[in-house]
Amino acid sequence: MSVNPILMMGGSGAIGRLSAQMLRNLHQDAPFLIAGRNIEKAQAVAKELGNAEAVQLDLGADDLGLGSRQVGAVAVFYSDESLAGLRFANSRALPHLGISSGVFEIAPEIATFMHKPDAGAVVLGYEWLVGATTVPTLELAKKFDRIDEIKIGALVDEEDGGGPAVAEDFERLSKMMSAALTRRDGAYIWRDGDDAQALFHAIDGTEIKASGFSSIDVAGLATATGAKNVQFDLATGVSSTRRRREPKSTEIIIELSGNDHNGQPLRTRHAVFHPGGAAPLTAMGVTMILERLTGLDGRAPAPPGLYFPYQLIKPGTYLHRLEAAGGGVLDLS
Repeated sequence: MSVNPILMMGGSGAIGRLSAQMLRNLHQDAPFLIAGRNIEKAQAVAKELGNAEAVQLDLGADDLGLGSRQVGAVAVFYSDESLAGLRFANSRALPHLGISSGVFEIAPEIATFMHKPDAGAVVLGYEWLVGATTVPTLELAKKFDRIDEIKIGALVDEEDGGGPAVAEDFERLSKMMSAALTRRDGAYIWRDGDDAQALFHAIDGTEIKASGFSSIDVAGLATATGAKNVQFDLATGVSSTRRRREPKSTEIIIELSGNDHNGQPLRTRHAVFHPGGAAPLTAMGVTMILERLTGLDGRAPAPPGLYFPYQLIKPGTYLHRLEAAGGGVLDLS
């Protein structure tokens, strides 16, 4: 099908470029507008992709300096503090995906959506690695009749750099979020100090020291499952593959407890694994959301609304692509 170009703001950065490459591999004719802080770098990415054009944006202009140029969707791969991309998308009734905001930064975006809720789809794409936790967790939750507790432990290899924009996000988020949003006994609390320290075991059984992280996954999973206890812990260290003297990888440990459909206690432990690290797993989620927003997946584009990534990503397709990339969901129970 023919679609207008997807505007990739930050498309010449590590995650943006990888997302565009994945989309190009899946959709040879999909057009792109690649925008970045360095126009020469954006031009190089556009040339590499084909059927793409590098653009220099004016973030202070209502039209971003694009004039009457047609755009099909907007994806933003950095912290868009002025909401330039969202304002542009909202004014033209275009779908919008942002992946860099923290859970404490969503109020301006929600306010923009609430002002014009019929303008276009807005995706709060700041779930950990854009759906890598929530999509598998909600599939695993189908084994349960009731879930009491969800514990997530994300391990990022210390050699897994995601580029300057990712580094800036982590620096900003770690500075702003000294406490971790958590659901405990049915109430939302903020863990800090000693209460924010945690331990989990990596895929190979190694004990990992972690700290609570304010991921929007906590609110989404608590709402979707009704679990009264949900926490997300993050650690940077050596991934299980690198301890085996193999290349770095990324892993997310998912622990669920509650009752099965026969009313019996059930505890499960799984790991989401990707051999390429955090960046390609993030790009996979971005790719599937943009396919859904624009209709590149062969269905009608997603209607206007406010979405979590897991509400747009088709689980079966997601897990199939994860396995095709050499990853998967490992049963550690």
